[in-house]
Amino acid sequence: MLTGALAASITPLREHGSAIDDEAFGSLADFYVREGLDGILALGTAGEGISLRVDERRRVADLFLQASDRRLQVAVHCGAQTTADTVTLAAHAAEVGADAVVVIGPPYFKLDERAQYGHFFAAATACAPLPFYVYEFAATTGYPIAPAVLERLRDDVENVVGLKVSDTPFEAFEKYLLPGFDIFVGPEALIADGMAWGAKGAVSALASGLPREVVAVVRDPTPEGAARLGELRAFVERFPRQAALKRLLALQGVAVREDVRAPLRSLEPEERDELDAWSADVLDYESNSS
Repeated sequence: MLTGALAASITPLREHGSAIDDEAFGSLADFYVREGLDGILALGTAGEGISLRVDERRRVADLFLQASDRRLQVAVHCGAQTTADTVTLAAHAAEVGADAVVVIGPPYFKLDERAQYGHFFAAATACAPLPFYVYEFAATTGYPIAPAVLERLRDDVENVVGLKVSDTPFEAFEKYLLPGFDIFVGPEALIADGMAWGAKGAVSALASGLPREVVAVVRDPTPEGAARLGELRAFVERFPRQAALKRLLALQGVAVREDVRAPLRSLEPEERDELDAWSADVLDYESNSS
């Protein structure tokens, strides 16, 4: 079962995002361990999973597991556009020893409750008995997962154990604080509120670039700390997110390139300069506060 502070990790790419950067995973995993993270979510939104082919996603899952070497919990996001691809990825995650599978609803088509149930049921049973978490993010999928569907899955499928919830504001988030589910907070600004209501931890995109800040707030979830994380995340969101997170890692000595898979884009020179100047203050603050 997952717990604590997890980074929604970036995926190292090269050749303008067209290829997996196999050599970078060790440096990235070592950095996450040093910074105190409990684990990672591989191939989520920050990790460009939806943009990669099924064979590439299998390879990335393998590389993260090899690089972490059981020093980190590794949850693998297996959500895909089709149920067949989702099932293939979920079964592979279980075969190679992942700690959990996480699945977002397929984007684009607005699934009704029967379709939602069928999709998640197939994905969860494909990786059983591995712990299975539904990833709720209505702004990305285009529709919310119905709480009634989640409750039915919890009752019908033994390995359906939790949720990653990325909805905001808290009024949208709190309807997923359902009994019998381990909840993980996606929006960093809601970590204190979520954990006050019993959330088990956070799965944070910001933690993929600034892990120490997020770890500190998960360990001591104060409103002030969560508000600061919200400010940091808001600044990062001014830029192409995945490229900005990779740049932040590179500035901290991690051997990752800025490359992202099209149609995502890299930073423009002026954006890079602005992010570098901002990060100098943030990283100096982290150093002085550690």
